[in-house]
Amino acid sequence: MRSIYALLFLLTMFHVSSAQNQTYQPLTWQDIAALPIPTPDHTIKYGTDSLQFGELRLPKQGKGPFPVVVVVHGGCWLSAYNLNYMSHVSAALTEAGYATWNIEFRRVGDTGGGWPGTFQDVALATDFVRELAKKHPVDAKNVAVIGHSAGGHLALWLANREHISASSPLYTKKPLKLKGAIALAGIPDLATYGTQQGSCNEAVPQLMGGTAAEYPERYAQVSPHQMRLGAVPSRLVQGAKDPIVPVSQAENFAKKATAASADSDVILLPEAGHFDLVAPQAPFWPQILQTVTSVF
Repeated sequence: MRSIYALLFLLTMFHVSSAQNQTYQPLTWQDIAALPIPTPDHTIKYGTDSLQFGELRLPKQGKGPFPVVVVVHGGCWLSAYNLNYMSHVSAALTEAGYATWNIEFRRVGDTGGGWPGTFQDVALATDFVRELAKKHPVDAKNVAVIGHSAGGHLALWLANREHISASSPLYTKKPLKLKGAIALAGIPDLATYGTQQGSCNEAVPQLMGGTAAEYPERYAQVSPHQMRLGAVPSRLVQGAKDPIVPVSQAENFAKKATAASADSDVILLPEAGHFDLVAPQAPFWPQILQTVTSVF
C-alpha cells in the first residue's frame, strides 16, 4: 500500500508542478471514492449492533505497543456514507507508525442512529481501545482522535465529553483520555451550521431530532462550540477552498477555546478543498501528518 500512495503522491505533485500557470484544483468526492480500499488487519465488533465495529491496522515495523489514532469518518452523519473512505487516512497513518482504529457507527437513517445513538456509538468505540489493548499491541494510554467533516465534529466532541452530566444519555463515567483531537474540515458549531443552506447543513436537525431552538439542551451537550472545553488539545485543519464547511467554523471555535485558555489552533491550507484533507496522495498530507504527530 505504501507504493500505491507514493505513486499517487508523485503523480499529484507532477500535475501541480507541471501546471504552473493554473490554480491547484481541489480533489472531489469522486476522486476519493475511486481509490482502492486498503484491507484492514482486523475487523472487530465493539458492540452488538451490526454497525458497531471498527477496523484495526497495526504498523508492520516494531513490536509495539503502538500509539493509537481513532479515526472517525464523516458524510453528514448520514447512513449513505461509511468508513471506507477514511481507510486511506488510516493506512497512511499506520505506515507512519500509528495503530489506527477506524470506527463505524449508527448514523441518521440507521435504526438507533442520530440522537443519542450516534454519540453513544462513537463514545463506546473510542473507549473500546482499552479492550483492544488486551489482545493487540496498542497503547491505550497514548491515543488521539482524528475525524473528517461530520467526523471532525465527533472528534472534537469526544475530546470534550468529560463534563457531560451524569443525567445525560451520553454520560460515560470514565471516558478514555486523549492526547489530542484533530478535526479535518470539522463542524464544531452545530447550531450555526444547521441554519445555513446546504445538504449537509440540513442533516444537523436530522441528527439532533430538531433545531437548536427546539432542543437547546441537546446541542449544549454535543456541539463543541457550546460545550465546556476540557484539557485535550485540538487542531482544526481547514481548506480555504472548502465549499462544504466554511473556514469560520474552525476560526470561531479556536477563538472561543483560546479565550477559555484551551489549547487549540487552526491550520489553514490555502489551496485545499474539502476532500484533499483525507487524501494521502494530495500535497497537503505531510502537513496533516505533522499535525497528528504534534499532539502526541
